[in-house]
Amino acid sequence: MAAQANFDKVAKLYRWAEYIALGTVLERARTAFLPALQDRHQAFVLGDGDGRFLAALLQQNAQIHAIAVDSSAKMLQLLRRRCSAASPTADARFWTIHASAMHITPPPSTDLVVSHFFFDCLSPLQLEALTKSIAASVQPGTLWLVSDFGLPANPMLRPFAAAYIKALYLAFRTLNCLSVTHMPNISAALTAAGFTCVTRKTFLFGLVYTEIWQLQ
Repeated sequence: MAAQANFDKVAKLYRWAEYIALGTVLERARTAFLPALQDRHQAFVLGDGDGRFLAALLQQNAQIHAIAVDSSAKMLQLLRRRCSAASPTADARFWTIHASAMHITPPPSTDLVVSHFFFDCLSPLQLEALTKSIAASVQPGTLWLVSDFGLPANPMLRPFAAAYIKALYLAFRTLNCLSVTHMPNISAALTAAGFTCVTRKTFLFGLVYTEIWQLQ
């Protein structure tokens, strides 16, 4: 099984590298469905990097509590700093866990799981195990917010998108951040775990997407 990704080496540069590569596209994907999450109470956030999404979630939803899990200690330091500044009550509403997501399960009260650009760090076996473990730990109706890279529907654009995704994997493997080499089948894993996609948005003709899945 592939080793857990660790982005300590690029933590301080990640935000700016993201902006240089794709501008604000990933940021817009992460926050596109924030208005749909205002009724959520307990979030389980996997690999949120420097915490830009979680900070926005805490600021928008004053009732939500969150657990953020990451294998990168430096990313968690950035996340804690950003989230603490998000709102006056933020410090009392989130906790961080420095661990592999494969070894942590959400509390039964969880009604929102978040994984932005995280599934592409997992092997197919890891993804299958993680989605089934989380599905068994939470209640029906739980939402799973997912953002990641994909291939456009337009066949003329698919080779360019595939080349871009391949280059990303190569870059992070070169930096020893990742051991996996290709995207797992995210939709198949979530469906097999009992989730159904209820809404979806795409960016850059489908190179980037965000979806909400619900446990049936």
